[in-house]
Amino acid sequence: MARKAYPRRARVTGTLMLLVALGAAGCTGDPAAEDSPDAKPAGGEATTAQAEPGKYQTLPQPCRAVETGTLDAMLPGLSQLDQEQRQKAYEGTSSVTYDSDRRTGCRWKVDSADAGHLLRIDFERVVSYSASVSDDARAQAVYGDRMKEADLPRPSDPREEQPERRTDDSAKADRDEARATAPADDEAGQGASPETSPKPGTGTAKEKETGRTEEPDDETVDPSAPAEGLEPRLLQELADDAFIDDQLTTSSSGSGQRTVTVVFRTSNVIVTVEYEAQPKQVTEVPDSASMQEKARELAGLLAERLSDV
Repeated sequence: MARKAYPRRARVTGTLMLLVALGAAGCTGDPAAEDSPDAKPAGGEATTAQAEPGKYQTLPQPCRAVETGTLDAMLPGLSQLDQEQRQKAYEGTSSVTYDSDRRTGCRWKVDSADAGHLLRIDFERVVSYSASVSDDARAQAVYGDRMKEADLPRPSDPREEQPERRTDDSAKADRDEARATAPADDEAGQGASPETSPKPGTGTAKEKETGRTEEPDDETVDPSAPAEGLEPRLLQELADDAFIDDQLTTSSSGSGQRTVTVVFRTSNVIVTVEYEAQPKQVTEVPDSASMQEKARELAGLLAERLSDV
């Protein structure tokens, strides 16, 4: 009896379809190549590099950052306290903050028979939440805002566009225009400016008698203002950036209160030293030079302390 023949074409066709499907899957990509570290993301664009983190990840203990010898020098009232009170005063009072890894501070306040003194320090660790901005760059911007609040000029950037230099011709034209618009001279050949000429019926008796205007005395010097060289200014020798501010205010009782503030930035940490003095005598004014020297010395010690963190 003859065997029944099965159609072989169907088997061949099914095999060819399977091979074609496997080949198509292999052309879609190599899994090993996709896992390669040199592989680029879709679109062929390279991954943007992350900005570097700041140097400091923690902050020092603020109430332990100032030595007792420094506190004795800045807070004279400590010497008038008994041993127990002095030890309590040395401990200071911690500032209330929500994140001690980002901001910490401490204050010491001691009164004496002659004056009251307050010392406050503050540490702020700046963190940038932008992948393209480093912590240091963000801290520098925050420091710039502090300078602006103190009405200090920002450091000049040499990359800024320089003002266009005026040519000799333009300068000569301005001079000619100024001469043309200037008021005409009087008959005596001496022009009188409306801003400087005395008004009729004004002036002292001596001026009316002689017909001459007395020269004003030298400008009155404000004894409360810092002397030359002690005005608010930048400090070049302290940390990466630093400035000092000196302000004198009058309290309701009439006594003068001087506040010396030193702010400096080292990497991504901004440190503030605030030193206040208020004499008990209304006629006394706290010495600016002495207070600035003490505040700057403390700022230098705190900068050294940060290097150990």
